[in-house]
Amino acid sequence: MKKNKLIHLSGRVQNVGFRYSTMQVARQYGITGFVKNNVDGTVTIEAEGEEENLNQFVEWAKQGPPPARIDHANIQESPVQDYQEFRIK
Repeated sequence: MKKNKLIHLSGRVQNVGFRYSTMQVARQYGITGFVKNNVDGTVTIEAEGEEENLNQFVEWAKQGPPPARIDHANIQESPVQDYQEFRIK
């Protein structure tokens, strides 16, 4: 059963290859949705997929790629949007 999570991350999450790494990992887990930088220096991810894969993806996102540093992660359930792919906005 598909689930959707809205993930807001703060810390050192911009200018570290975060969006590109997120897209690669999302594709590995079969996750659809998007990742985007926000003007306040945070990153937003909307991720949709099967529950087990989605949970593993969320655990990865809470760590991020090196050299990112996640200071705060806010993760919320969100309505399923039926995204067809994962992309960088």
